[in-house]
Amino acid sequence: MSGMTERPFYTWEGDVLVLNILGSPNAKKDAIGKVKGHQLCVSVKAVPRGGKATDYMVRFLAEEFGVSVRDIEVVTGRTNVNKVLRITSPKRLPGVIGQQKLF
Repeated sequence: MSGMTERPFYTWEGDVLVLNILGSPNAKKDAIGKVKGHQLCVSVKAVPRGGKATDYMVRFLAEEFGVSVRDIEVVTGRTNVNKVLRITSPKRLPGVIGQQKLF
């Protein structure tokens, strides 16, 4: 009996925040949205062409988390809406993360 628990949309590995993201390009505005399942919805205005929306999202998230672009690694999903990002030593946490309970 493994007791399936809902996977969180983020985990900590030391000082590295690992985020599961559902990206939404071509949005009206850049925004960190709600949690959907085990992913955090992030909308960006950029067009999804050759990874450009992902690059744009990384720049947007770097500002939101108070880190430099080089502190964010795109582990998977550079050209896909489903992404895994690693953010080293975030200085700020958006409210949606601060409200979540870690197990």
